[in-house]
Amino acid sequence: MRQFLNITVNAFMELVRQPIFLLLMTASVAFEIFLAVPYYFAFGDEPKLVENSVLAVMLLAGLFGAVLSASNSLAREIRSGTALAVLSKPVGRTQFLLAKFTGLALALTLLTYVNMVGVLVASRMAFDAYGKTDIAAVSIFGGGIALAYALAGFGNFFLRRPFVSNAVFGVAIFTTVAAFLIFNFTRQMESMGTQAVVNWNLLPAGILILFALWVLAAIALACSTRLDMIATLSICTAIFLLGLMSDYFFGQHAARGGWWASALYSVVPNWQLFWLADAIDSGKSTFHWDYVGKAFAYAVCYAGAALALGAALFEERELS
Repeated sequence: MRQFLNITVNAFMELVRQPIFLLLMTASVAFEIFLAVPYYFAFGDEPKLVENSVLAVMLLAGLFGAVLSASNSLAREIRSGTALAVLSKPVGRTQFLLAKFTGLALALTLLTYVNMVGVLVASRMAFDAYGKTDIAAVSIFGGGIALAYALAGFGNFFLRRPFVSNAVFGVAIFTTVAAFLIFNFTRQMESMGTQAVVNWNLLPAGILILFALWVLAAIALACSTRLDMIATLSICTAIFLLGLMSDYFFGQHAARGGWWASALYSVVPNWQLFWLADAIDSGKSTFHWDYVGKAFAYAVCYAGAALALGAALFEERELS
């Protein structure tokens, strides 16, 4: 158990020390806030447009983060010989793979948390044609990110502490503080003099996106046992696109009794199960925690199957 925890912590810290991780986190959350700044002409549906857009940014940032982190976490270590050095100790290959996935899942959870904060702030900042940009919220949130970078730079220059990891944790902390200040000490007015509020129904939608990222991370980690980053990215992109259209390609034929369609419909992950934006737009979504629980069970089962396949492939991999 000690070896498992050590590998997990090392995998997590190694990922958050990657400059691409910090860049992806900062760029995605800043773009989410930016999407709530311009004026739109959506005939009163401007807040829904912003909410759909920021959820899409959150999903895409997580997809790139999952694939890139999986390749950096495993494929690069296999290529450099680090994995061979670790496995020369009393550590099994399956334990090593599961610990890597746990560290990867923690890193994706941190990335998704920061993006979720940005999504909630953007839902609070969104305005219709009769409102205006919330300059105070933009200033507070941007100041929080700038302060995180400034403190990380100070610690790196004067205290010789790693810049990237400190900046990652600083962004997570100061965006949370900024969101608290925005929610409690600023106001955004909508049409007819009503005050804008946070759409907390986006919270379960963000949790479902995190489950989807865990599934994709398991698939990417299984691919990384044999393939490099570009090949892993290509396969995961194909699986993601196919899963988005699995209801059309396989679901209809499976409903008619096609055995091949039923098999493919079960094998290909259905990403539409993790997307609640349409239900939120229709006003039918509240805190459907029972559905979140079912989606969690689906994600655990699918990620477990992908990791089992990855463990089988990793056992046969020559590391020398």
